Amino acid sequence: MTGSTLPSSSPDGQPGAAAPEALGRAGALVTPAIDEAVRRLGPELRLPAQHHLQGGGKRVRAALVLLSAAAVGADERVGVVGAVAIELVHNYSLIHDDIIDEDRERRHRPTTWVEFGIGSAIVAGDALSTLALQVLLEDATAERVGATVSLAAATQAMIAGQAEDMAFESRPSVTVEECIRMEEGKTGALLSCAASLGAILAGAPARTVQALADFGSHLGTAFQAVDDMLGIWGDPAVTGKPVGSDLLRRKKTLPLATALARDDEVAVDLRELLAGELDEAAVLRAATLLDRSGVRDEMRTFADEHLRKAAEALDRVPLRPGPKAELLGIAHYVAARDR
Repeated sequence: MTGSTLPSSSPDGQPGAAAPEALGRAGALVTPAIDEAVRRLGPELRLPAQHHLQGGGKRVRAALVLLSAAAVGADERVGVVGAVAIELVHNYSLIHDDIIDEDRERRHRPTTWVEFGIGSAIVAGDALSTLALQVLLEDATAERVGATVSLAAATQAMIAGQAEDMAFESRPSVTVEECIRMEEGKTGALLSCAASLGAILAGAPARTVQALADFGSHLGTAFQAVDDMLGIWGDPAVTGKPVGSDLLRRKKTLPLATALARDDEVAVDLRELLAGELDEAAVLRAATLLDRSGVRDEMRTFADEHLRKAAEALDRVPLRPGPKAELLGIAHYVAARDR
């Protein structure tokens, strides 16, 4: 396999139509390598880790790593080790997030802490995090060391964003700027790393790596804006979470922060609701108020603006047309999850 095999536009002309093929290709390349890596763990760690991983996943981050390698002219397989590492980090964070949020289901299956206990889930997540670094550094070439430095920095930024997110829950409100900064760390950092990791492993110039990282950062911002919408208005049959799950936890997501920053009747009503007990009726009322305020449309516009900036980042440097089209296809696919 030599990079991407798709033309610059898909047959049906839809921007995200190429994504399923790219994601499927990533799954076929990366999932067996993840399984092989996890088999190195002792049974006390391996079983809970396997339970979580068997829930599946779209492999968005893995696909970004492979495509970033292909976009700079390398074989996609150059990025496999980075794709494995970033998926291990992503999944360790999901295991820990489920504990923090007390989520009992993920992808319509019991979460790891429910199935194995909180302690086992914590150490299984820790094991996946460390395994990611081991996988990258087994052959400590200059490119792999550079990739490890990038992944470690992104992981720290992700953890800092998660810490801010948790701290925001006890605050009556946060500014829109604070919310965006938190989400850039919590979600954007790892996607930025994914979009540039393959290029780092392929030995691409720093300017090219930075352009791909900027693409991933803007994609992460758009991704989180869509995720925030799903956390309020998403269909439980699709998300696997209750209606208004983010509101129920008093999470200060971007739609809520945007609405609360206004000086209008909706903001007053929302503050009153959030100050009291949040039952299902109150959550539905809050979602209705947010919808009435026009925040949902604002979030779509916000996500689309960051998709535009992501595309502009790719235009700054020469990239192979096929992989570039697939990177953009994944970006549009991700942003279309609420539509």
